Amino acid sequence: MITLLSIPSPSQGTWDIGPFPLRGYALCIIAGIMVAIWIGERRWVARGGTAGEIADLAVWAVPFGLVGGRLYHVMTDWQLYFGEDKNPITALYVWRGGLGVWGAIAMGALGVVIGARLRGIKLLPVLDAMAPGVLIAQALGRWGNWFNQELFGRPTDLPWALEIDEAHRPDGYLDNATFHPTFLYEFLWCVAAFALVVWLDRRLRLGHGRVVALYVMTYTLGRFWIESLRIDDVQLKDVLGLRFNEWTSIVLFVLATAYFVWAGRRHPGREEQVYSRQPEEESVHETAVESAD
Repeated sequence: MITLLSIPSPSQGTWDIGPFPLRGYALCIIAGIMVAIWIGERRWVARGGTAGEIADLAVWAVPFGLVGGRLYHVMTDWQLYFGEDKNPITALYVWRGGLGVWGAIAMGALGVVIGARLRGIKLLPVLDAMAPGVLIAQALGRWGNWFNQELFGRPTDLPWALEIDEAHRPDGYLDNATFHPTFLYEFLWCVAAFALVVWLDRRLRLGHGRVVALYVMTYTLGRFWIESLRIDDVQLKDVLGLRFNEWTSIVLFVLATAYFVWAGRRHPGREEQVYSRQPEEESVHETAVESAD
């Protein structure tokens, strides 16, 4: 397959800085996290929260999310790490790629639950503040797949086709040089979804977890058709005719849509209070205790 125009892949995804390897995949993940925190902070302050609290919650969310993302990947593609001629220790090699989005989201949310509870922050308002930034984190993180030359789509000769080195092509596609750049599709989709979610949030004054639901709805719509393009050999690639992640997108879209409608009817508008325990009240209580001592 010959194409006159195409997107080149990086000649390398790792650079040695002295004894330390600098990996493009890790840089993309870190950049996404930092931008998501910045966006979340601005939205949280606009909702009535205190500056710095999103960064504090990220201390819980990020490590939980990384563990969850890796667990999801290993559980759904365990044959890559366990069995004959496999080395289970490679399941810990996060820098080689392999973070399942939904495992990262689920465990990251658990980290936010713990952190929010400790700080007296209401969960749904802070999740609504953070959700759009997660879309940008996912958008930037997908560029890590470009550095690793992984998770691309079917062969194509479109002008925006992605060049893949022969060493990274799956079996059956060694004679194909260019493929659908699914990393780019998901990047563009996530950025567009971010703009839509933020616009609808401002226009409709969404609250009570409806921003989170809208995030899930928009992301899964894009993820479903992008997933259908991918040719990477996953263990659960034929579950009733669809890949497992396609079914995951369908189920989550339906659940998120149902919640969005239900919450809109039960709790129209947005929360007035974003704390279950006001920070100033906590300070007054601590001062009183110190005086009593």
